[in-house]
Amino acid sequence: MKLKQYLTRYGIRIAVIVAAAALIAVGAAGVLGGRAGFLHNADGELKAPLEQATAAALEWMESIYGYIYQYDRIVEENNSLRSENARLREQSRDYAELEAENERLRELWSWTEKRTELVLENARLVSWDASNYTSAFTINKGSSDGIEVGDCVVTEYKALAGQVVEVGDNWSKVRTVIDADLDVGALAGVYGYAGMVTGDFALMRQGKTRLAYLASGAQIFTGDEVLTSGAGGAFPSGLWIGTVSAVLTESGGQVTYGVVDPACDMSSLSQVFIVKSFERVE
Repeated sequence: MKLKQYLTRYGIRIAVIVAAAALIAVGAAGVLGGRAGFLHNADGELKAPLEQATAAALEWMESIYGYIYQYDRIVEENNSLRSENARLREQSRDYAELEAENERLRELWSWTEKRTELVLENARLVSWDASNYTSAFTINKGSSDGIEVGDCVVTEYKALAGQVVEVGDNWSKVRTVIDADLDVGALAGVYGYAGMVTGDFALMRQGKTRLAYLASGAQIFTGDEVLTSGAGGAFPSGLWIGTVSAVLTESGGQVTYGVVDPACDMSSLSQVFIVKSFERVE
């Protein structure tokens, strides 16, 4: 860029200097060669070399200015291509977001067609709780949208995300399914053994939760699905809590419990649905 600015500003002066230098060089060559009447024989001795020198200087200047204007055109085209590329990337992101939104709504529609008693409210995540002692996030809907403390929160895949524990006019705080203070009535395995999903600090830090208080004689296995039982009326029945990833025993070996990987992917959670009303199991 500095070269371009320099040539634009001083190009004509350089051309004049080059032409004058050529003239002096030719004249000096004639004198040093012992040729008499240099001025007198200017037509024969100077005209042709001067024309050649001038033509060469002009040709050089044309190439320089050609470079300058070609450079400007290339820069302009490059900027235009960058702008177009940025626009296309933005369109691609918008399209991907719309496609993801449509997929979520298709899944939700497929589910709610079978559960017509559910009344849902769509919401977006605003922020995650920064505390090390809880797993919670804030959403952009509150009491003005009919949200109440105790409402359960799900994803479009009918996975349990958590429960509303605090409500403002236009926001709510949701305690997630892996939080140490969240308890959910559950059914596990193909035979639907009753138990309780209850939070555990150590497991919470691993992104997991605990299936405990199983009925006498219950047998659970790795890979068993865990669903909400609906008992107690806090959560609708049939919501997907997660999958048993390990079966362990308490110290002493008398009590069996399961480690549960949540069905809700917390790392990619951006949109949730609050269940404002549902048919309670007695």
